[in-house]
Amino acid sequence: MNDRGSIKWTAMMMPEHIQLLNDMWKRKEYKEKPVLDEQQLEEINRKLHMAIHKHLSAEITYYADYDYRKITGKLFKIETSEGFIKVDNEHRTKIYLNNILDIKID
Repeated sequence: MNDRGSIKWTAMMMPEHIQLLNDMWKRKEYKEKPVLDEQQLEEINRKLHMAIHKHLSAEITYYADYDYRKITGKLFKIETSEGFIKVDNEHRTKIYLNNILDIKID
C-alpha cells in the first residue's frame, strides 16, 4: 500500500485549508536566528569599524526572512543610533546590526 500523506485529502479540502497546509510546510523550512555571545558581537563590531574606516570590502552573513543571507560590498554607512548599516552595492542594502551573524573582510 502506497501512502501519499496529506496529498490524498487535498481534493476534499477547501482552498483555505490547502493554503494553511502549504504555509505549515513552508514554516518547517524556516531557520532560527542564532544567539551570539558577547565576544562574537565585539568581533563583529571591530570588523565593521575596520571595514568602514579603511574602505575595505566585506562579506556579511546576516539573518533575514527566516534564512541566512550573504552580501558582499563596501560599507556605506553605520548608523548606530538607528541600529543598521548600509552596504554600498547596487541597492544600498540596509542590514540591522542585531541581524548580523558574521563578517569577513577582504
